[in-house]
Amino acid sequence: MITKANRLQNVKEYYFSTKLREVAGLVNQGKPIINIAIGNPDLSPSEEVLDAIKSSLSHEKAHGYQSYQGLPLLRGAVSKFYQKNYNVALDSSSEVLPLMGSKEGIMHISMAFLNKGDKVLIPNPGYPTYTSVTNLLGAEPIFYDLKGVTNWQPDFEALEKEDLEGVKIMWLNYPHMPTGAPATTELYKKFVDFAVKHNILLVNDNPYSFILNDNPLSILGVDGAKEVALELNSLSKTFNMAGWRVGMLLGNPELIKTVLQVKSNMDSGMFFGIQQGAIVALNSSDDWYDKINSIYSERRKIVWAILDKLNCSYDKNSGGMFVWAKLPEGISTNECVDDLLYNKNIFITPGNIFGSNGEGYIRLSLCVNENQLTQALERL
Repeated sequence: MITKANRLQNVKEYYFSTKLREVAGLVNQGKPIINIAIGNPDLSPSEEVLDAIKSSLSHEKAHGYQSYQGLPLLRGAVSKFYQKNYNVALDSSSEVLPLMGSKEGIMHISMAFLNKGDKVLIPNPGYPTYTSVTNLLGAEPIFYDLKGVTNWQPDFEALEKEDLEGVKIMWLNYPHMPTGAPATTELYKKFVDFAVKHNILLVNDNPYSFILNDNPLSILGVDGAKEVALELNSLSKTFNMAGWRVGMLLGNPELIKTVLQVKSNMDSGMFFGIQQGAIVALNSSDDWYDKINSIYSERRKIVWAILDKLNCSYDKNSGGMFVWAKLPEGISTNECVDDLLYNKNIFITPGNIFGSNGEGYIRLSLCVNENQLTQALERL
């Protein structure tokens, strides 16, 4: 038997990869499972986006290798998108790097800057991939607390008392996943000041800006941010293009160039047609965002009703395509999730997969149509 690499000793298969196999098994047994767990948009991209990819297929360059840095028109569309929506000026030739989904960016950034033994500050709760990639590279994850009493913002005074020697990267993610806590300019300023003081690379993961959020912000809008920060963004959630795998990395040209050293050895460019569709998506009118948010808003009302049935508490001011909810005292996360799955045929996300501070919480997705959400409510 060929032994697996040592780097996998501290890395488990992604939770949803394993759990969805179990759910599929239950469905195969005839169980009418309603999946309210995954942030996988069930809506379609706009007709204009679909037309763009269709018409691109006959282009003479459609089926060849593409630039590692993406089409100039795509980089330009990203730059215009940031100027319009975040009031952030970006040089499309040097400060924008298209990615095959922002998830690959997490690996590329980590490979570009981390050596074995370096430390990485990771939010708790937070996206599990930050930890997995850190472990894969032999770096050390250091978790910083986010809690409901501070609206899921870090306690910077407590962070200053930590041993920060050897910390190379700090991950942050606002609007926050899984809790939906919003970003603020003041919060981003605190992050930038902290990173400057301790010579840490900030990476802001920012894919939820436009889902049920009236104030899209970028950390790159803070003075001095480009010296210490990179930002990841994605078309997956905002434009219902999750399977297309389109993301982008933005920030300081030298930092971008370093990441490109890794990326250019990992892929051979993004499919031409997908880039054409992405260009159209990034130029969408405000009507697109209004339409999508209207749908999510109606779905969220039903999710709130589901959570009321479960006697949970939640913040109606949170954003994003999930609702994060606190369970009643005395009920564990796994107890609730298993009870709903096996007794009510409803699959939801346990909060503790995002870190120890997620114990006692659950997360429900808005990527489910109103009929299914209503069925789930009726089962309760």
